[in-house]
Amino acid sequence: MIYEDYYIFTPGPVKMSEEILKIGAIQTPYFRNSEFSDVTFFCENSLLGMLNAPKGSRVIFLTASGTAGMESVVMNLLDSDDNALVVNGGGFGQRFVDVCAVHNVSHFDFKVEDTNLSDIKTKAPNEKFSSLIVNAHETSVGHIYDLSALGEYCKENNLFYIVDAISMFVTDEIDMQKQNIDTVIISSQKGLALPPGLTMVVLSPKALAKIKDVKNLYFNFKDYLRNGERGQTPYTPAVTIMLQLQKRLEQIEKDGGIEKSIEKAKDLAEYFREKIKPLPLKAYSDFMPNAMTTLTPTDGKSAFKIVEDLEERYKIMVCPNGGELRDTIFRVSHMGDMDRAYVDVLVDALFDYYEKEA
Repeated sequence: MIYEDYYIFTPGPVKMSEEILKIGAIQTPYFRNSEFSDVTFFCENSLLGMLNAPKGSRVIFLTASGTAGMESVVMNLLDSDDNALVVNGGGFGQRFVDVCAVHNVSHFDFKVEDTNLSDIKTKAPNEKFSSLIVNAHETSVGHIYDLSALGEYCKENNLFYIVDAISMFVTDEIDMQKQNIDTVIISSQKGLALPPGLTMVVLSPKALAKIKDVKNLYFNFKDYLRNGERGQTPYTPAVTIMLQLQKRLEQIEKDGGIEKSIEKAKDLAEYFREKIKPLPLKAYSDFMPNAMTTLTPTDGKSAFKIVEDLEERYKIMVCPNGGELRDTIFRVSHMGDMDRAYVDVLVDALFDYYEKEA
């Protein structure tokens, strides 16, 4: 099978554990019964606990990509009366800008760079906003924002706070109560290390009260919440991925909880960054997450060519960038089922590559 024996360092999909892979190989079971409802309830309660969600929060399970989660949140929680401050630090921030434009939500395209927005109080536009939307980790460039500073800003200015945590959940800290977050979007194929196809929207009581009637069948949050009361979804869920999610959440708890998961990602990120210091590569951002390292060649090499050569020569997949950053950066994930020995495969390949290219 294509790429079956490759080492995977892309930020989604990421390397899955053998336990998770085995579940993906079984016959998909019937799901309109109490047994599957129990799976849904378990996943909901575990996610709420890991996020330290406020009492009374709920989780919606969508059989869809992360972008669908982003769009569904804007559709169900914001409208033409809102004015959203949208943090735009790259491709995924731009996606939120585009979503707001499509759905006629008034918004400010808040373009930022070289800041984690710990200085949001002085950087924010002098305008009245009703909500703030941010991709906690702007995966296109490997840049993480200060969710606590943003949360404090939202609290002081009474803003509804929406966070896309798709590429930092279980690798970097997020705490809904501590950081005053109202809505969190999570997807299956990044930190959770599952196949793509399942997105979760976590809604605080404040978010639940804000849900409006929408002219949409598939992404109607009220319908999902009604069905969720019995552990079901209105339409066919990603049944097998839900079973994998249950196992993955059990793994996290067994291994010491969300804090241990974050510590592991931090260790791998720091280990990799220290190991490659002698190479002509530098960090692209001063605010990198544990989830990923973004690198820029300092010797004039094309980043895209390095990505191609690692795949062709070493069967290692790291992540390229498109557009104007195509030859400037490449990205290395620290998410999924990996350890230092797995990271060493990439480190050794990079040293070998540069030695042969010298």
